[in-house]
Amino acid sequence: MALTLNINGRDYEIDADPQMPLLWAIREKAGLNGTKFGCGIAQCGACTVIVDGNAVRSCNTPAATAVGKAIRTIEGVSENNDHPVQKAWQELTVPQCGYCQSGQIMSAVALLEKSADPSDNEIDKAMAGNICRCGTYPRIRAAIHRAAEISKS
Repeated sequence: MALTLNINGRDYEIDADPQMPLLWAIREKAGLNGTKFGCGIAQCGACTVIVDGNAVRSCNTPAATAVGKAIRTIEGVSENNDHPVQKAWQELTVPQCGYCQSGQIMSAVALLEKSADPSDNEIDKAMAGNICRCGTYPRIRAAIHRAAEISKS
């Protein structure tokens, strides 16, 4: 079945079962490999993308549910890695192994689009579904605060 998915502002005609996870439509059909597969059961957050402004786990979201919606992946955050979240991530050297970072960044971007200056509590709540096996949580929180500062300037 043909599905049209708008990913990062571009329409992709995807020939796939409507129940195919959005993750696989993005990676295998659209060829955008920045979104990672982690657990397959929406528990780790590595597959996080933004759909109509909301952070969602793409590994358990049927592709058909995203038809007609704006999907943003890590490749669509910025063209030159100059989004405030990306700048803060680099400035504070957030990643260690880096595997979870596309999901972490997507959750942080979605949070900051809803709350320009989130509290620690808001950050913890928004990021709770993103697991970092390296334990960089303090740097992630600091980077989200830093991204909020960068956004103001």
